[in-house]
Amino acid sequence: MTAQLIDGKGIAKTIQAELTQEVAELREKYGLVPGLATVLVGENPASQTYVRMKRKRCAEVGIHTIGPVLPKDATQEEVEALVRELNANPAIHGILVQLPLPSHLHEEAVLNAISLEKDVDGFHPVNIGRLAMKHRTPLFAPCTPSGIIELLDRTGVSIEGQEAVVLGRSNIVGLPVSMLLLKRNATVTICHSRTRDLPAITRRADILVAAVGRAEMVKADWVKPGAVVIDVGINRVDDPTRKRGYRLVGDVDFAEVQEVAGWITPVPGGVGPMTIAMLLRNTIIGAKRAAGIEGGRIES
Repeated sequence: MTAQLIDGKGIAKTIQAELTQEVAELREKYGLVPGLATVLVGENPASQTYVRMKRKRCAEVGIHTIGPVLPKDATQEEVEALVRELNANPAIHGILVQLPLPSHLHEEAVLNAISLEKDVDGFHPVNIGRLAMKHRTPLFAPCTPSGIIELLDRTGVSIEGQEAVVLGRSNIVGLPVSMLLLKRNATVTICHSRTRDLPAITRRADILVAAVGRAEMVKADWVKPGAVVIDVGINRVDDPTRKRGYRLVGDVDFAEVQEVAGWITPVPGGVGPMTIAMLLRNTIIGAKRAAGIEGGRIES
């Protein structure tokens, strides 16, 4: 059995087309243009690339963006002052501070300075708290975890009653995706570096989410036949046959696991494109909520 591919790139393209139509309708009906601010501190090449990609996708769907850049030696007060300025800007409905920040800055304090109503990354403690509680709905859910749920839904994978195993407990992916799966009535196990006999646990999973940052860690004998495997990892491995000298692989040994799983995401082209699609969606939600337009919330 060879697994069916979950085409995150294709699904993200479909979502982007839907959002383009929604933005056009908001502009025509209400004169509303969603706005996103991408804050970059320093000159990290990877961060610059990510910000350019996000702003490009925004332009494609009609979202207005601004991209303030601060020098790498910007002070804590300067960064937080910029965030407060953006909080007060009525044309901006979402604020994204590109991580990682330079080491001298207090990352949590910067993120906490973002207005709850503009926290399109979904990392504000109140949004995370609401995500963790029964019968509570966050204003925004984190983009990568939301993208994973969207992939499952659009692939037709049933979540309710399924046994889900999440490898990794990061604040960005592991914990929030576990909470989203729990809200959808899956039975969830979270694994981490201290978990004993990982393969025995992952083999129980109907839905396996790998988000540990270790190249090709998940092997075929870790996977239940027919399981849905979502690979969040993006790892560089040396490959002298490639022009760049490396290739990108996930946390899952794709060649092995695709012969066991029922569904599997590739790397690249799986979860990654969905993260940006969910950022665009969250920005539109923020704009609609600010304007008092119905639909300015997420469903849990």
